[in-house]
Amino acid sequence: MIPKAELHLHLEGAAPPAFVRGLAREKAIDISGIFDADGNYAFRDFRHFLKVYEAATSVLTSPEDYRRLTLAVLEESAASGVIYSETFLSPDFCGGGDLAAWREHLAAIREAAEEAGRSLGITLRGIVTCIRHFGPERAKAAARCAAETAGDWICGFGIAGDERTGRLADFAWAFDCAREAGLRLTMHAGEWNGPEEVRAALALGAERIGHGVRAAEDPALVDELAERGTVLEVCPGSNIALGLCPGWRGHPIGRLHDRGVRVTVSTDDPPFFRTTMEREYACLAEAFGWDEGVFARLNRTAMEAAFCDAATRDAILRRLEPAA
Repeated sequence: MIPKAELHLHLEGAAPPAFVRGLAREKAIDISGIFDADGNYAFRDFRHFLKVYEAATSVLTSPEDYRRLTLAVLEESAASGVIYSETFLSPDFCGGGDLAAWREHLAAIREAAEEAGRSLGITLRGIVTCIRHFGPERAKAAARCAAETAGDWICGFGIAGDERTGRLADFAWAFDCAREAGLRLTMHAGEWNGPEEVRAALALGAERIGHGVRAAEDPALVDELAERGTVLEVCPGSNIALGLCPGWRGHPIGRLHDRGVRVTVSTDDPPFFRTTMEREYACLAEAFGWDEGVFARLNRTAMEAAFCDAATRDAILRRLEPAA
C-alpha cells in the first residue's frame, strides 16, 4: 500500500456513521433521520449535506467525545495508508466559540492524536476553520481561538461551509488575525463558485486552495496557479458524490495536473461520500492511468505544502520515499 499524505479532512465529517449512532444512543438523541436504510449518511444535495453534517456533529458535546472521534477517524485513515494528515477543526463545533472550551476540546484531540501516532504511525496536525455560512462575526471568534492556540500543532487557518454564502472578502479580519498569529492560510474556494472565487482567495493570501477545481474553467487562472505553485487540495470523490462532476474520467484533476498545477488528493468527509484514500487512488489510477510514480509525486507535493514544522515535514518525506 502506498504511504499517503492528506491535507483536506474535516474531523467531524470523517466520523464513521456507526460511531455517531453509538454516541446518539448513549445520549438518547434521535438523529435517525440522517441515515439511510443501510445506515449510511443520507442527503439530497450540498445544502442538505451541510444540515446532515451539523446534525451528526450535534452528538459531539464534550472533549471526551472528540477524543474518541479522533481515534476512530485516525484508525480509518491509517487503514488506507495515510501517515500524515491535516484536519479541519472548528471552534464553533468544539466548544461553541468559547476559548476556554476550545482549549479543552483541543487538548483531548491532541491527546488522541498522540496516542494514534504511537499505535498507528500516523501524524496529525490541526487547521482551525471558521464556518462561512455562520457569518463574519462568528468567524472572528474562531480566529481568536486559532490565534490563542497557534503553535506546533495548530498550524493553519481556513474557511469552510457554504461557499455560496457571502463574500470571502467579508472574512478579511479573521484571516488577518490568523496570519498575524503566524498561522498559514488555506481557503475553500472554486468548488461551487467559479474561478473568480479562487482569485478572491489568492488576493486574501491563501497559500493553498481547498478544492479549487473550477479554476479549470479559466485557462489564464490555470496558468497563474501553475506559475505561482499554488497547491490545490482536490477531493475528487466528494465532488462526484455531490454532483459537481459527472464522473472520475471527467474530473478536472486530470486536466489541472497535466497543465502543471500542483494538485493533491484528499477525502474531505469520507463516510458521507462513501470513500477512502485507498478508493480515491484506485479510481484515479483507473480514470487517468496514474501509476505509483505519479502518486508518489502527489504525496511529495502534499508534504512540501503541509503547514507543519520543518522537522515533521522532513520526517514524513523520508517515510514517503520508496523502499530501496
